[in-house]
Amino acid sequence: MPLNKIFTAVLALFLAGCAGTQTQELLGSTIVATPVTEIAGNHSIFIATTRKKSDDPNKVFDGERSATLNYARVNVTVPGIHETGQIERRSRGKSNDPAKYFMASEVVGYDTAPKFSSALSADIAARGGRVMVFVHGYNTGFDDAVYRLTQIVHDSGYPGTPVLFSWASGAKTTDYVYDKESASAARDQLEVTLRMLAQTGARRIDIVAHSMGTWVTMETLRQLAITGDRDLGGKLGDVVLASPDIDVDVFKSQMRRYGKPDKPFILLLSDDDRALRLSGLIAGSQPRVGDYKDAADLASYGVTVVDLSKIKGTDRFNHTKFADNPALVKMIGQRLREDDGFASDRDVTDRIGLLGQ
Repeated sequence: MPLNKIFTAVLALFLAGCAGTQTQELLGSTIVATPVTEIAGNHSIFIATTRKKSDDPNKVFDGERSATLNYARVNVTVPGIHETGQIERRSRGKSNDPAKYFMASEVVGYDTAPKFSSALSADIAARGGRVMVFVHGYNTGFDDAVYRLTQIVHDSGYPGTPVLFSWASGAKTTDYVYDKESASAARDQLEVTLRMLAQTGARRIDIVAHSMGTWVTMETLRQLAITGDRDLGGKLGDVVLASPDIDVDVFKSQMRRYGKPDKPFILLLSDDDRALRLSGLIAGSQPRVGDYKDAADLASYGVTVVDLSKIKGTDRFNHTKFADNPALVKMIGQRLREDDGFASDRDVTDRIGLLGQ
């Protein structure tokens, strides 16, 4: 490809990014009093993050890297006007009105891992022993990650405990390389987080990862396999890899080390994912898993490949279909609510595949 076309494509990626919004404050001024009838949901999101605490208390965590994990819990309300697949965000200058916007109403910090683990254990026990870990992608501010997980939990009807693993994305479209290095630095801490969850009384831990977050996830699962505990003592459930920003050869290497999964690894791919197409150009015109066209090649490693190319997305780069397509996010939620592995819940996975057709 001519150099000028590569430059244009890379510039477009920098202008678009994954999250598509500038980082905003998670906490704002006094929230407008709102009747309960105008609130669609209230969700507690547990946080394990490699981000540093922000000097601005309203941002909570920023894009700088922390050498150790930080822990918190955030309560987020969903407005009554919410539409499935959307995140109704307050723009600057607008009031903090929970009847109109996703709003973080409270942030609780935990200064030690045991305190965080204790709070997690209580919530997990109250919710039936299910945990969903969400790992976000490139160009994602802390606020964006919190609201995205809230939207996924709310729209999917997930009944378990939601845990956000937030690595230190710079949340800038020009920070692709910084983000990739931050993702690399977060692998060990995601392993620490998953092992902690396995010790809290959780009976099943599902993982939903998006974009560059899928690379962090696969590297961590590879590390677990090397230690001889690839399924967290039998507690690892489904692994959903949405729009994976992983070199195809790297992914194959990761899967060879991990081995064929005992529970479904579901790859959500789309050949119209423009963000991954541009990412591939940055990587020397190498294909990414998320827009790879040879599904049979990937399936030979024991993963379930779902082609979403015919499904409509709402972002202009077709990179967040897993969360913003109403039918798909609900079906993923149904898939995650199942318990029995490949046997009785295979039909849900098949229906996700049919949705793509």
